[in-house]
Amino acid sequence: MNHLKSLIREVPDFPKPGILFYDITTLLKDAQGLRSVIDELGGHYTGQGIDRVIGIEARGFIFAPAVAYALNTGFVPVRKPKKLPARTEFVEYQLEYGTDILEVHRDAIEAGQRVLIVDDVLATGGTARAAANLVEKLGGKVVGFSFVIELDFLKGRGKIAGYDIQALVHY
Repeated sequence: MNHLKSLIREVPDFPKPGILFYDITTLLKDAQGLRSVIDELGGHYTGQGIDRVIGIEARGFIFAPAVAYALNTGFVPVRKPKKLPARTEFVEYQLEYGTDILEVHRDAIEAGQRVLIVDDVLATGGTARAAANLVEKLGGKVVGFSFVIELDFLKGRGKIAGYDIQALVHY
């Protein structure tokens, strides 16, 4: 996937000094690059009986619906608090400095459904772990995770060990 890496812009000192931000907007505007991402994220799970594809707010919303389309299944948004109109289930999870919450509609996933979780970046793994907890709280089975980028040095895989994990580009 080195051709994808060449399409990702590296922005130093964003959002604060000392951080190197991997900007996917340059990848998104490249038609072949975008097609490759969707084909790879979905292709890894073709034939595995995926019932729902979850996208984590916000950049997971860019990729997950297209992956759901490719897998001929439905898309479910996992959102920050108070963004969904119907009854929700939530999980609170730890951040480096504090906590955050993810929510999903209670009727979005049925017991026993096989779920793929899609996001743009696997960093520390906290958000991915929270999304898996949410799926399992509703009775779903997490089949795996698909990420465009994995920041290997942050060791996020450790928080979601035991699941199938796909990442297209590694830093």
